[in-house]
Amino acid sequence: MDRQVDYIELVEKARRGDKQSLNELAGLAKNRLRVYVYRLTQNEDLTQDIVQESLFEMCRVLDKLKQTDRFWSWLYGIATNKLHRHFRTEKAMRNAAAAEERRRGPMKERQGGLENLVGQELKQIISKAMQKLRTRHKAVLVMRCYDGMSYAEIADSMGCTEFSTRMLFVRAKRALQKELSRNGFGKGSLLAALVVFGKMTAPSKAAAAQLTVPLAATKVGVLASVVGVATTKTAIISLTAAGAIAVGTVATTSQIGGATGNLAVKPGGNTQIVSTLGAPTTGAGRYRYSFPQGPEGPLMLRAELRGDNGLTSRLVLQNDQANYSYENDTVSVNNHHVWSSDLSVMRLPTDSQALSRFLSRVEGKASDMQRVSTKGDRLLVMVDRNEPDDEEAVVERPSVVRHANVLDEGYFQSDWPVSARTVDHRDAMHKRQWTYFRVRGQVSGQNVKGVGQLPFVYAASRAHGSWMRLQIADTVTLADVGAGAFLLRADGSSVARYTRGSFFKGLSQPWMGLHAMDTVRRDAAAQRASFETQVMDNGRDVQITIVHDRTKLLYTIDLEADLVRRIEFLKAGRSVGQLEFEYLQNLDGDLREFRAPTGIDARVTRRENQGMLWLVQLADGAFTP
Repeated sequence: MDRQVDYIELVEKARRGDKQSLNELAGLAKNRLRVYVYRLTQNEDLTQDIVQESLFEMCRVLDKLKQTDRFWSWLYGIATNKLHRHFRTEKAMRNAAAAEERRRGPMKERQGGLENLVGQELKQIISKAMQKLRTRHKAVLVMRCYDGMSYAEIADSMGCTEFSTRMLFVRAKRALQKELSRNGFGKGSLLAALVVFGKMTAPSKAAAAQLTVPLAATKVGVLASVVGVATTKTAIISLTAAGAIAVGTVATTSQIGGATGNLAVKPGGNTQIVSTLGAPTTGAGRYRYSFPQGPEGPLMLRAELRGDNGLTSRLVLQNDQANYSYENDTVSVNNHHVWSSDLSVMRLPTDSQALSRFLSRVEGKASDMQRVSTKGDRLLVMVDRNEPDDEEAVVERPSVVRHANVLDEGYFQSDWPVSARTVDHRDAMHKRQWTYFRVRGQVSGQNVKGVGQLPFVYAASRAHGSWMRLQIADTVTLADVGAGAFLLRADGSSVARYTRGSFFKGLSQPWMGLHAMDTVRRDAAAQRASFETQVMDNGRDVQITIVHDRTKLLYTIDLEADLVRRIEFLKAGRSVGQLEFEYLQNLDGDLREFRAPTGIDARVTRRENQGMLWLVQLADGAFTP
């Protein structure tokens, strides 16, 4: 912002009708708008027209500006909107070639004093790359990199949320890097290109010499990656701008869509997500999936959902701390994760082809969710469904960005208005973010009892990780702890070892980021076990029937609590037992029974992980010393 002028006082006086203040404000705005618009158009004539129209509009509606400290973002919004209208007209399309020719004269004059800075060929490549970007992409780059505007200010200017602005900035950088790469520029060239373009379009040689791209728009990198793509004379780039802008490792696929129907519920078409029990919305919107430990690990979700009017009607945020839903200026904090309102299985863009095909076969309808095959940790997958972009309606292809600290930088932080009312629906154990649980029952004539620890969110899983000890008929114990999953004899000696988490398959796993209903069904699909889902008479629970050969597992899952309450075991249509799960709301009293197994000898034969089929083995009485 202009630190030399107290523009807020100037705006206040102009709004009150002070003509001298209005003239001063118009002069200040003209100079700043000229630089901003020129960087978007690279056309002197068009810049003058847009600036004049924007200043006229500013004077006409200045009294409608409610927050004077947002004057610049408001004014930039006026100019950007006028550019949108200009680029939509057929006249602009017909005159594009002539406008390009007229541009060359002023551009040469403007660049005349910069010949000592970089080579002409380099400048032309960068100039053409910027021209090919969409208006919104150019606008966010200019406001963020050259005007040093915050994401909140840019969001005000562009009429979107702060998070949307952050993601638009990421896309803009990727788009520019893509254009540069077509001309042989490496990944380290992005910052150099931005600085060179800033100097090319600066209002004077003095301004060009002082230009830096603010550190807020960069990530830590090496200076060599910048200098390596430019001439040696670009060494005047400020060291404060020497960090390479991180665009991450990017992979793209085809368009992503929603989920499907279910055998027990008539398919409803597009994915519908509920953030509070029984409150569906259409699947159109923006979806962001974070996988800090890779596609097979915990998931964080952000969904900006749109209603029939095309506007954002609900924000769902499931980060590492809690499950939030924002709607009608109210934030709801819930026990449960979201689920598809037609009870279809929640699909993920990282699903394997085999899993996706099996789910489609079971549910009777193919999914239009396209997969991304990128592996490794720290992944951020961005999916836009039916999202109209700036000048034309476009559905962006899904993309993957490898981001070292996506959860820490605000992408998955709350960004709703501070004035929003918060209603916390969580029970005591969900507020605590973890709890102990007990398992009791009898299966195939054997008594089964056990205890364990369950984190409800990803953050809690670090200090209160999941573990379980399940005793079968006083002769065998199944232990799932940090060192792995084990089959133990009555004396505690090891019989076999499995992958950690093996005995949580088919059970509640809330820290993984999906609703228990989806966790169970996806675990079943991974083992090619078919399933059906139906809502129970009480309206709060669902029953999931999983079938594997002659064995059936009948789950009762509490939708609001997001937990498995009961599993009944059937063989050849006859009940052979059940397991009941109790989750502790309060941790008062004697808790000595809740001790994670320790001292387990891991030097035993490792067996193949059976996934949730360990429950089928339990029904078969297969666990013996």
